[in-house]
Amino acid sequence: MTTGTANAAAPEAATSSVQHAAPRGDPFEPLVNLVAQRLKTGDTVSSAKFGTPSPVDDPTREKVELDSAAAMATKQGLDPNATRKIFSDQIQANKVVQYGLYSRWTSHPGQIPKTRADLNKIRTQLDTITVALIRDLATTRTARSGTGCRTQLRSAERNVSRADHFDALHVDAFHRALISICT
Repeated sequence: MTTGTANAAAPEAATSSVQHAAPRGDPFEPLVNLVAQRLKTGDTVSSAKFGTPSPVDDPTREKVELDSAAAMATKQGLDPNATRKIFSDQIQANKVVQYGLYSRWTSHPGQIPKTRADLNKIRTQLDTITVALIRDLATTRTARSGTGCRTQLRSAERNVSRADHFDALHVDAFHRALISICT
C-alpha cells in the first residue's frame, strides 16, 4: 500500500482471527501472524487517540501490559525478562505506527478516519492476542534459540508483510516488533 494504512480489520474481526492456521513447515508463521495482528492495532489505536488528549506514550498502561506478559510467561516456563523485551519491542513498534499515522494525517487531513475506535475494545483485543502470543512463544521456544532462527523469522516476516499488504511504515514497524524474538 502506498497511501493507506495496513489492512487493519475492525477490532471484532481481528480478535476472531487470533486462532491461526497450523504452520506450513515454518514454525514462525503463526507467531509472526500474531505479531502482525498486534501491530495492526496501532492503526485502530491511532484512530481512537488522534485529535484527543490521549497520549501515544502511556508508561502506566505499558507497565501493566509488560507486567501481565511477564507473569503469563512465567506460568508457561518462559523467561519473564526476555518476554518483557519482546513485548516492549512490540509496544515501541506500535508507537512507530501511531506517530507515523499522526504525521500522515496531519499532512493529509482527508485520510483521517471518519470514525473513532473504542480503546476498551482494542485493549480486549490486545489481551486476547497477548495470550496467544505467549502460547506461541512457548511453542517456538526451541526454534527461537536455534541457529536458523533469524533466517526463518525474516522469511516469515516477508511472507506476512506481503500477505497483509503492509506499506513502508508498517514494514518498518513490523521489523521493529520482531527484533527480540530470536534468543
